Amino acid sequence: MHTPVPDAAAQAHSTVPKLPPGRHGLSRTAVADNQRERALAAVADTVERAGYLGLTVEAIIGHAGLSRRTFYEHFHNREDAFLAAYDAATAELTDRIRTAYESEHGFADRLHAGLAALLTFLAARPGLARLCVVEPFAAGPAALARHDTAMRVFAGMIEENIRELLPDCHSPSLTAETIVGGIYQVIYARISRQETTRLPELLPGLLCSLLRPYLGAEAEAQCRRMTGALPPADGAR
Repeated sequence: MHTPVPDAAAQAHSTVPKLPPGRHGLSRTAVADNQRERALAAVADTVERAGYLGLTVEAIIGHAGLSRRTFYEHFHNREDAFLAAYDAATAELTDRIRTAYESEHGFADRLHAGLAALLTFLAARPGLARLCVVEPFAAGPAALARHDTAMRVFAGMIEENIRELLPDCHSPSLTAETIVGGIYQVIYARISRQETTRLPELLPGLLCSLLRPYLGAEAEAQCRRMTGALPPADGAR
């Protein structure tokens, strides 16, 4: 089975280098950007280990190598830091999915490309995966509102393509919402079970499940063509 391999840059997402001590010739903006990136990486790493409930200012600054004063120059509190990390991660994820989606033409090929981008991104970044998929429910109303917005954005991408490529679809909006919701629930369960790095293995099965209502028996042939594999039988994981 062909499974996308996380790239090295993605695997090293949490390793934002500290600035050298003393004079380094960097601008204030560059210094501030580095501090913020280190804090956001520390948020993701802490959430991966301890969840939102274990996310404290002390944990963030200790992991990032920042002073408390520097932390509060960038964020109001731990929730603010969590939301900033969530926003940065979902913006990057959305861009990757959209780029992959738009690189293809048919509905099945676009769905395959978008799914592959999603699963590969999350598998390469377990901390961000947990932060984006699981922990918003523990982080309060603002995080849940962002989660709902992200789900609508992803559904909107699919709805746009359904309207263009499946003009006979009776309810494109609900269909897109159902697709996104189904994918989300499967991914949520795997991340909760500490199986994040295996997410790309789901690609053939998810793709086939999503295509079957539209392609019938042809779905498995399409799945094999695009992924090089058929979905595993139940119980064969």
